[in-house]
Formats: sequence, C-alpha cells, structure tokens
Amino acid sequence: MVGLRMRVVAGAGVLALMSSGVPAGAQEDAFEYVAMGDSAAAGPLVPNPDPNLLCFRSTMNYPQVAAARLGAQLKDVTCSGAETEDFSGRQNVVLPPQYEALSETTDLVTVTIGGNDVDLVQAAVSCLNAFPEPVGSSCADRYTADGDELAERIDEFIPDFDAALDEIADRAPNAELVVVGYGTYLPPGGCYPQEPMWARDADYIQSSVDSLSARLGERARAHGATFVDLGPVSEGHDVCQPPDQKYFEGVVPTSWAAPLHPNASGMTAFGNAVADAVSGSEQRVQAG
Repeated sequence: MVGLRMRVVAGAGVLALMSSGVPAGAQEDAFEYVAMGDSAAAGPLVPNPDPNLLCFRSTMNYPQVAAARLGAQLKDVTCSGAETEDFSGRQNVVLPPQYEALSETTDLVTVTIGGNDVDLVQAAVSCLNAFPEPVGSSCADRYTADGDELAERIDEFIPDFDAALDEIADRAPNAELVVVGYGTYLPPGGCYPQEPMWARDADYIQSSVDSLSARLGERARAHGATFVDLGPVSEGHDVCQPPDQKYFEGVVPTSWAAPLHPNASGMTAFGNAVADAVSGSEQRVQAG
C-alpha cells in the first residue's frame, strides 16, 4: 500500500505543477508495474505475440489490459510454463529470473503462479476420455485413491508461495502486491462430450482449481496483499459456453489461445478486474 500512498501524493503534486504551468510529465515519475507469473497471465497463442517467443506471451494478456487502464509503464516477465522456482532461476536456460524485474521504484506487482507447480494442466489432460462411462477410467478416482493427490500438491506448494511473496516484498518494498487467482474453467458437471471429460472428473478438476485459488487468496491476505478472484469473474464464461461468451478455450480451441487457457476475451475481463482492484485500493487510501 506504500506505493499507492506515493501515487496519491504524486497526484497532488501534479495538480500543483499544472496550476504553476510546469509540465507535469517533466516532474512525475512513471507508475511502474511488474507482471510476474505463468501462462495464465502470459496468454500463450492469444493474438499479437510478444517478441520474446520463448515465453509464448501475448501483448493482449491481462497485464497489458490492466496497464493500459492504469496508465502504467509495464515490465511483463510472465512466461508460459513458469513455476515459482523460475522467479529466482533462469527459465528456458537463457531467460533471467523474474525477480530481476523488481526494484524499489516498482509501484505495482501482479502475480499468477501455482498451476504448474501442482501440474494442474497435466492433471486435466489426464482426465480426458474419448468414450462415456464406463469405458475408460476416472481421473478423480485415480487422484483420490489414497487421499487427494492434487490437494497434497497444493499443500506442498504453499510454503514456496509464501517465500515468493516475502521475496517480492523485499525487492519491491514500495509496491502494492496483487495476487491473481485462477478462474472457472468448467461448469458443474462439465459438458461431456463437447469437452471429453466425465462429469465427476470435471467437478474434481474445477474443485482443485478452486482450492488452489482459495489458498492463494488466503496467503495473499496474510501477506497484506490484494487478491483478485477470477472464479466469479469467469463464472458463466467457461469452456462449455458458445465461442462469443467463453473466457477459456477447451481441448479444441474455438479462438486463438492455447487449449485450457484464457482467450483474448478472458484476458480483457481479467485485466479489467485487476485494474478495478488496484483503483479500488487507491480510492481506499485517498479516503483514509
């Protein structure tokens, strides 16, 4: 919240400069926004690819949408396939750690991470069945045969996520931190055979996504960060909806986006949700 207080003070300074005839742009520092995370933020195959082809990042992803709304100078280091270890290490051998984009002048950081740490996409792919029950096997049965494997993976991931939030706060002490969750990919019961996942498996996968998002939100709040829950934002816009209504693409995409990932419409909605959350935080600071 320190970064937002600085923005409010800067805004008052801009008004004073305008009244004195001094160009505000010559005095005001840019509002610096760093976007970190995985493919849910990067937007693989969404139109207008970033020149950095190693990350399959789109220039129409939610960080770009939010930055445009906020008038921010964006450093987008989101990268498809990223895990929390890629925040501190080199992804794809040559890419610098995502942490290196952060500094004391950073005003806003958004983070979407965890899906690859717990292998959610791979789990969802393993749930696909070409034929209805009882031909084939249930991934829900497999993952819950001895406890709940995906829930255990989420539990194991949380300490790494806590450490990442601490490191971001240390490297960008003046920034507002916004954690962005994952969305509603599947409606209750799925939509077999349109999306070839049995009803109970669709419910299991979506409940695991919801569980991960809930834990991200819980840890974000514990660290004094803002959490943007994309579950309600994307409800009714899942992979089973008509092409002009869906925010996520299914196994066979109907628009330019990677399977089981957000499309351009989803990125627009998610970027607006992030911008609304940041603007709301600023209004609370001003009111205080």
